[in-house]
Amino acid sequence: MDAVIAVMALLFLLFVTLGVYATVKVIGAAKRGVDRTISQARRTVEDTTLRARTFAQPGPTGELAQLRLKLRTSMRATQDALHAGVPEDESLKESLSLFERLSVHGHELDDELKRLETEPDRSTLASRLPGLRERTERITQSADSLRWAARDRARRFADDELDSLSAQIDVEAGALRHWTTTEPVATPSWPEAPASEAAGGQTWPEKSEARTAEEPSRPAITPPSPRPVYGWQKKPRPESTT
Repeated sequence: MDAVIAVMALLFLLFVTLGVYATVKVIGAAKRGVDRTISQARRTVEDTTLRARTFAQPGPTGELAQLRLKLRTSMRATQDALHAGVPEDESLKESLSLFERLSVHGHELDDELKRLETEPDRSTLASRLPGLRERTERITQSADSLRWAARDRARRFADDELDSLSAQIDVEAGALRHWTTTEPVATPSWPEAPASEAAGGQTWPEKSEARTAEEPSRPAITPPSPRPVYGWQKKPRPESTT
């Protein structure tokens, strides 16, 4: 009886542990989903604000907003492309690690551009814009290079697979239309003439001459054989001469 109670208690604890674990996983997934949604909404609001500043605030402030928008758009597009391609192509993991190192510089530049948006000294801001513009260009070029290389690689694999599939389909289509294949018809050839007759032309032997050469000569009419005479037969009477 004690063993049954112990087993029941152990099963109860196991079910409770599994329930708590499942609950934590569900809550964690829901929290990550909420955080992802909030991050996407925040990025959308920031991008919209930056686009508005590029048009509403000309000068250094508007150029800073334009640089931030260009940097964020390029880095986000490259990140999405690499993360989407890694499950299908393991070689992109190295590219993703390089992009993560590049992202460190991108975040530093984005934070610096964001701080400079509130800079009151416009002359100092204008003097630093060429360096900021160059750093933004270098980072975005590197990100764009990784993104387009990954896309070209995926397209090349797709083209190779399409070429192989097209070749297999052509072979299968030819096999299905086997009745349309024209087979060569053998043309009967004439027998060659003997070597002695090759110079004078080919001749055909006459049937009568061949038959005469093969069969021995015999008389046209076969003479009658003598008939046997028996004793019971009457002698023929002589014919009257009167």
